[in-house]
This record gives sequence, C-alpha cells and structure tokens, in this order.
Amino acid sequence: MKVLIQRDQRSAIFGSKPVFVFVVRAQVTDEEAAAIKKYKLGETSLYSNRTHYNEIDSVKNLAKELIAHARAATITVNELIAGKKFECKDILEMLAMENEIRERAAMFKNILDAAMHFGGEEVLEL
Repeated sequence: MKVLIQRDQRSAIFGSKPVFVFVVRAQVTDEEAAAIKKYKLGETSLYSNRTHYNEIDSVKNLAKELIAHARAATITVNELIAGKKFECKDILEMLAMENEIRERAAMFKNILDAAMHFGGEEVLEL
C-alpha cells in the first residue's frame, strides 16, 4: 500500500486568509484489495476529528452537535482508496490531520498484512 498526499491552497471566499487543501489517496495491490473485500474492512474508520456531545438536552447542545457534524473530517478505508479532499483553516490544522492520517494508514497496513497471512506461517528471525 502506498499513500499519496497532494497539497494545495486557495483563497477564501470571504477574507484574505488562504484555505489549505490536501487530498489523500491510497494505492493498494490486488492482494490488499482482496483482503479488504474478504474481511469487509472498507467501512473501517481510519480517522475522525468529530466531537460528540454526550447530552443533547438543549437547543445550544443540538446546535453544537449540528455544527460539529458539518465540520467533521472523517475518512474510511474505502474513502482513502478512492481519494478524499480536506480543507483546513490553517497550515497547523492541515499538518496535524495529515500526520494523524499517515499514522492511522500505517496501523491499517499492519492489520492488512496480518489479514493477508492468516492460514500461513510467519518466521521471525531474532
């Protein structure tokens, strides 16, 4: 599996601050794609910055939940393979998201490698 990241920026509609954009996409081998399908891993969530409010007991909390849902950045395995675009208000947010997605993709690659080798034997040289 390879993860490709493209970065860009554009002007904000209102204001002078730029919007930082990145697209992340994974290239998987046929064997990896088969394991994703076999073990139904496509809808596995790799990243979410969504905040959940425990109690929606007021209009204020409902509004917070609706805003959080609209601004949420999430990515599943299928979305990673298809490619997903993220827009960030500043470069620090973009880099934090990018690093988190890289780490989660690396963890998923380990899971995928384990899934592809079930029924076989692995030799570890120590």
